[in-house]
Amino acid sequence: MIPIFVTFMLVAAHMALADTNMLQDFCVADLSNGLKVNGYPCKDPAKVTPEDFYFIGLATAAATANSSMGSAVTGANVEKVPGLNTLGVSISRIDYAPGGLNPPHLHPRASEAIFVLEGRLFVGFLTTTGKLISKHVNKGDVFVFPKALLHFQQNPNKAPASVLAAFDSQLPGTQVVGPSLFGSNPPIPDDLLAKAFGAAAPEIQKIKGKFPPKK
Repeated sequence: MIPIFVTFMLVAAHMALADTNMLQDFCVADLSNGLKVNGYPCKDPAKVTPEDFYFIGLATAAATANSSMGSAVTGANVEKVPGLNTLGVSISRIDYAPGGLNPPHLHPRASEAIFVLEGRLFVGFLTTTGKLISKHVNKGDVFVFPKALLHFQQNPNKAPASVLAAFDSQLPGTQVVGPSLFGSNPPIPDDLLAKAFGAAAPEIQKIKGKFPPKK
C-alpha cells in the first residue's frame, strides 16, 4: 500500500504544473502576517523549522458521530502545513460512517484524486452537460474528480470507509451545494430559489431552516 500511496502523491504533484514556477527552494507561509495575495508571504528562511512541513492529523480516523452527513474531512492544506505555500499541492483525509455521505460539492481551485484506504464507496461527478459519471470503488482504488465539477462520495455499506484525497492546489476551497444556496449570508431571496427549483416559497423556507446562515 505504501508504494501505491507514494505513486499517488507523485501524480498529484505532477498535476501542480498549473501553479507558478518556484523562484526559491520553498516559501513557507507566514500565517501570522495577516497578508494574503493569492497565497501567503514567505516566512524568513532563518525561522523555518521541520514543523512547517509536518502534519500528523491524517494518521487516525476523524469522529463522524457529530456530523449530520456521517462524514468528516481532515484537511492538510497550507493553513495546516505552511510549507505547502506556493507548492500547489495539498491532501485531505475523509472518513465515512456506515451510510455516511460527503454531499455534492465542488473545489473551485483544484482537481481531486481520491485513494480508498478502507471500505467501499459510491462516488461520482456531474459534467456541465448534466451527465453523471459514477462508480463503486474499493480499497486500493483511485478515482479522479475534475476541477470545479460537482461531485460526491457515499458509503452505502454497514462498515466505515476512508479515503485520502490529493489536490493540485495548496488551498482548494470547498463549496457545498445545500449550505451555499440555502444558508448564504445575506440569504438568497425565497422567490428566486422557488423559481429556480420549481418549488413553493414555504418549501424553500423549510429547507433553509436546515441550513443556518453562514456568519
